[in-house]
Amino acid sequence: MSQKILFGFHALTVRLKTAPQSILELHFDATRRDQRMRQFLTRAQEASVRLIESSDDTLQRLCGTHRHQGVVAKVAPMPQLKSLDDLLDTLDEPPLLLVLDGVTDPHNLGACLRVADGAGAHAVIAPKDHAVGVNATVAKVASGAAETMPYFMVTNLARTLGELKERDIWVIGTSDDAPRTLYDSDLKVPLALVLGAEGAGMRQLTRRTCDDLVSIPMRGAVESLNVSVASGVCLYEARRQRG
Repeated sequence: MSQKILFGFHALTVRLKTAPQSILELHFDATRRDQRMRQFLTRAQEASVRLIESSDDTLQRLCGTHRHQGVVAKVAPMPQLKSLDDLLDTLDEPPLLLVLDGVTDPHNLGACLRVADGAGAHAVIAPKDHAVGVNATVAKVASGAAETMPYFMVTNLARTLGELKERDIWVIGTSDDAPRTLYDSDLKVPLALVLGAEGAGMRQLTRRTCDDLVSIPMRGAVESLNVSVASGVCLYEARRQRG
């Protein structure tokens, strides 16, 4: 059976809530006896999860980091939607999609998944050859959103954006030099918001594929925002406009 590693209270609490039967075994630090750990273990016991007392060294070896908070689990992968088309065909409201072009840092991806989930986006899309996949670090930073937010890695991002446009989904990219701001745009329409990685931004082909470009107003000394923060600004403005 294929399996993967999840660690940290947020990610594992979401898995306990949504699919406890998928947790194959849960390793925990028995020396940690605070209230948060006790409540977590009680929930795990109520779900009949197999619990294993483990040392800090074992926990680090399992997940590859010391930032495990004392809980690491081996889990079966959650079933995924087969395709982006399958997802779009099931929606009963205008799509709200986040497209990430060139985000390779797992911490940034995890934060983007978390904010996308919080804003009620329907999916996050990224190219296979210029992006990071969902690994244990991404899942930890996403605080459970890696389990709930559909993440599609596509072979050709420009072609995928073109297919979205054929579905009458408006593709808006963000760029510092765009003539109009995010707040001047109608974000109530079926929408894919495209953000590039910090520094390089969107690739030129991605930029040319967008229907429109908008900027996020910067009032202080810094010239740009972290991609996850920018994603939050854009998605929540879309959600605000949609009421």
